Order: sequence, then C-alpha cells, then structure tokens
Amino acid sequence: MRLTTRPAASRLRRPAAVFEADREAHLQRARTVVARLCYEIVPVGDVARVVDELDIARRAEFVADAPVTVTCSPTKGLGATLDLTARLLDRGHRAIPHLSARLVEGPEHVRSLASWLRDHGVTTVFVVGGDAPDAAGPYRDGHSLLCALLEHDLPVRAVGFPTYPDGHPFIPDAVLAGALLDKQALIAEAGLVAWTTTQMCLDATRVRTWLAAARRSGLEMPVHLGIPGVVDRTKLMRLGVRMGVGQSLRYLRKNRRVVTSMTTPGGFDPSGLVTQLPLGDVTGLHAFTFNGVAATSAWQHRFVDEVR
Repeated sequence: MRLTTRPAASRLRRPAAVFEADREAHLQRARTVVARLCYEIVPVGDVARVVDELDIARRAEFVADAPVTVTCSPTKGLGATLDLTARLLDRGHRAIPHLSARLVEGPEHVRSLASWLRDHGVTTVFVVGGDAPDAAGPYRDGHSLLCALLEHDLPVRAVGFPTYPDGHPFIPDAVLAGALLDKQALIAEAGLVAWTTTQMCLDATRVRTWLAAARRSGLEMPVHLGIPGVVDRTKLMRLGVRMGVGQSLRYLRKNRRVVTSMTTPGGFDPSGLVTQLPLGDVTGLHAFTFNGVAATSAWQHRFVDEVR
C-alpha cells in the first residue's frame, strides 16, 4: 500500500473559524485577568491622593477586592511601606507590603517585622532583595530574609517573589532561576502558598520565551505578569529607572515606534501589550501604576467593558 502525505501547507492550514475561536478565547482570558488586576503603588509623593484614588477605585465593580502592593523605597525605608500598608488596611484594602531584604538591619529588625505582621493581621507579603546599593544588615536577598522571617510565628499564608523576564542588571540569569526555585522549595516546605510577579517588560515575545523556559526548569508556582499602568511615556522611562525597573525599559528605548503606537493622549495604554501576552499559563496581571491609580482604574474598566 502506498502512503501519501498532504502538502505541508495543507497540514498547517486551519479553518478561519478556528482562528476566530482562538482569538475570542484569548480576549475573554484577557478580560478575566484584567478584571482581577493587582495594583502596585509606591510610598512617595502625594500619598493621600493615591489612597483617595484607591478608595474610589475600590467602590467600582472590578476593583472591589483588588490587592494593592506597597513597594519599598530605598530612600524612605521600610517604615514608609509599613505605614502606608497599615493605612490601606484600615480602609479595608487588601494591602500587601513589600519586604526588602537589603533594608532589614538584623535579627532584631526581623523580630520587629514579624511582630508588626502579627499585630496587623497581614497574611500575604511580597519579599524582594531590594534596590538599595548597600545592605543595611546581613540579608542581601529575598531568600535569606525569608529564612529569617520563618523562624518566627507569622500570620503569613502566602508569599510573593519577583522574577525578571528581561534579566537583572547585576544578577546573571542562571543565578536568578536557581534562586527562584530555591524560594519555591522553601515556601512549599513551610506549607505556605507562593507566587511570582514578573518585573515590568514590554516585549511580549521575551515574556513568552522566559515563561516557557521557567516552566521547563521546574517553576510550578502561579505567575502574575507585570505590566505598566496608564502613564505618560516620558514619566514611564524616568520613574521606571528610579523605581528599580530600568532594566526592563530597554525594550522601550529600542522600540520607540512600537511603544508610541501604544501611547494615547492619556498616557501609555496597556491594551496592546495585554492582548499579546501569553495569558493561558498565568494567574493574573500586576500593574505598575507609578501612583497613577485613577488612570489605570479607568483603563481597566474600559478594557473589561470593550471585550464583553
């Protein structure tokens, strides 16, 4: 019996209806992850305005129970992060403090942090190495700080960590990958829930490649993809460097025409980026708002409504 094969083009061709179904499924997935967007804010500038904007956003349909992460500023210290977190908790927000290892001075400081978490009933934290050029104590990375924290009685049930699809300016990729798996194992051993949030990256292809490689290497924890909120393009570049995401802005500098096409009079529009991201293997999206909460919340509502 003679076997025949179809031409390659025939094997690769799919009906237009299949592509349309894929597109619709992807848009609905995008709507789902945008609807449960996590907001990141920074404890600098007009904090009162930011809190007011979060209060307004929280009363809206899609932001009613949105988590809000509060970053660490090397110049303001951990105290500013904890103060703003407490303020948000008092107003009913799901506030998640960033705990920066390089800002922790030593065992006594760790003990104080553990006590603060217990006093405020904080069950979720985000542990980072931090951007401070010099460590204030013996903890130089997130893993070492987490080990120290786990020696105390904590109310914490979930821990998040950062990851870097676009690389890190000072840490080799292999070291980053190994450290992430070490933290995943540590959290599993402690019986806690872990997730990772990617640093802001505007190159969807790079994110897709990184995610596939990370899964192959053993990353099992949920992944939240970091995206910029609605922000002026110039401010995005300027504040991105100051707030520790400068490495992830390489794509923006190299692809100004692409980024310009995603910029509206109101600022950078994340819609184009979101629809290109690999959403099938992620749990949610994390918006770097640069404290532009109102504009990002308005975009979130438009996006969810438009893809219904």
